[in-house]
Amino acid sequence: MLNVLSGYISSKERIVTIEDSAELQLKQRHVVRLECRPANVEGKGAVQARQLVINSLRMRPNRIVVGEVRGEEALDMLQAMNTGHDGSMTTIHANNPRDAIARMETMAMMANLNLPEKAIRKQIASAVCLILQIARFSDGTRRITQIAEITGMESDVVSMQDLFLFEKQGVSSDGRALGAFNASGIRPRFAERLKAAGFDLPANMFDQTGRPLKKG
Repeated sequence: MLNVLSGYISSKERIVTIEDSAELQLKQRHVVRLECRPANVEGKGAVQARQLVINSLRMRPNRIVVGEVRGEEALDMLQAMNTGHDGSMTTIHANNPRDAIARMETMAMMANLNLPEKAIRKQIASAVCLILQIARFSDGTRRITQIAEITGMESDVVSMQDLFLFEKQGVSSDGRALGAFNASGIRPRFAERLKAAGFDLPANMFDQTGRPLKKG
């Protein structure tokens, strides 16, 4: 998924990628690849993802792409997204977008900086714009099943709204999962930002009564 999304990044932008093992295949000209390193036989020399995220900020990136956040580096990734690196991306294992927020919060707390939960949630609400949920179906295919927009904070809770949902409708005779990817009818708050950046989305793209965007 990160490979597909990164293909739409302008070749004029400087991108820094951070991975446990190099898997991303970015085609842009200005790409700096950083890779974690395990400790040697003496238990020394390890380079963790958190160190790479911190050091990537000195490389003047337009975007930071982290293959996957699994621990305390989540806090540094959130801070990077909040310091002018719009369009940065990462992946996280979670059952749904709401659980993804909870996991980010838990991993950020692993940094042991004694930050209150509300402060971390504010970081998440400010840094993250979209969450794309991917699920593996019984036929072995993986599909986007939900696209949710984070809209801010309500009291002490990160608020979000669904933009698109995949509705499973059965299984074909050859075992393939069938369904439709439909808009929820809610226009995202970032639509005006996209328009200002030169991306004028069709007016009916988010219309609930419109045609499904994708059929299985």
